[in-house]
Amino acid sequence: MTAGIPALAHSPRHMFAAIGLLALLAGHPARAAECGRDAAGFDGFLSQIRQEAASAGVSQSAIDSGLSGVSYNLSVISHDRGQKVFHQSFEEFSGRMVNAFRLHKGAQLLSQNAALFSKIEEKYGVPGPVLVAIWGLETDFGAYMGNFPTIESLATLAWDCRRSAQFRGELIDALKLVERGDIDPVAARGAWAGEIGQTQFMPSSYLKYAVDFDGDGASDLIHDKADVLASTANFLQQNGWQKGQPWGEGSANMEALRAWNKSSIYSRTIGYFAEKLTASR
Repeated sequence: MTAGIPALAHSPRHMFAAIGLLALLAGHPARAAECGRDAAGFDGFLSQIRQEAASAGVSQSAIDSGLSGVSYNLSVISHDRGQKVFHQSFEEFSGRMVNAFRLHKGAQLLSQNAALFSKIEEKYGVPGPVLVAIWGLETDFGAYMGNFPTIESLATLAWDCRRSAQFRGELIDALKLVERGDIDPVAARGAWAGEIGQTQFMPSSYLKYAVDFDGDGASDLIHDKADVLASTANFLQQNGWQKGQPWGEGSANMEALRAWNKSSIYSRTIGYFAEKLTASR
C-alpha cells in the first residue's frame, strides 16, 4: 500500500477533539465581552490576555515574544467549523487509519527502539504497542506535526465564542511554555486546535505530563523521541492505566485511552492498532 498521507492531513485526533472540549466546557459560558464571532475586537482581547498572563506569573518578555505578530486566523476558524469525521463509523475510521504503512512502520519502530520501550513500560506500565499506536495515529510517528502557528491558533479559538473559556486557558498555558523555554513562539507549529509535538499534547497537558526521560535537562515533546513516548505513557498512567491489564472495551485501560481522546471511535482505534502491533511481534 502507498505510504499514508500524514495523520494530520486526515485530522484524526483534533477533528474528534470537540467532543472532549465541549464536555470540558460545560458550565463555563463565555461572557460576550470576552469573545467574538470575527476579527473585530481581537486586538483588545490580546491586551486582556497580556494582563491575565502577567497575573499568572508569565514574564513580560515571554508575553511579548509569545504574542508578537499574532492575528486572527480565519483558516483555524474554517477548520473548526468544517469537522466532518464525526459521521464515520469505527469500522470506517479504523480501516482508514490503521493502514499497511502504519502497521509496517510501527512494527519497525517497536523493534528498533525495544530497549527504550522496555524502560518506559517498567516505569509507567504502558506497553510499546499502545504508545506506537498513538504516535502513528497522531503524526505518522513524528513525520507531520502540523503547520499551524500554535499560539495564533490558540488565540483565535480563545477569542471565538464557541470554546472561549477552554482555549483561553490553553493560550495562557502556551505562554507558560514559552516562559519555561519549552517552545519557541515563532517556530512552534502544530494542529489547528493548538496541539503540539509528536503525540499532539495541548499546552495544559504539556505542562502537567511532560517528562525529561533521557535526562538532558529538557522535556521536549517536539524533537526528543524518548521524552515524547515517556510523556505519553505518563499521561496514560496518571489517568488510570493499569500495568499488565487488557485495554479492550469496559477495561480501566480503555478509560485511560478515552482520557487521551474522549471519542469512543478514536480511543477504540488506538486499542485496535495496538492489538495489531502486539500480534505482529
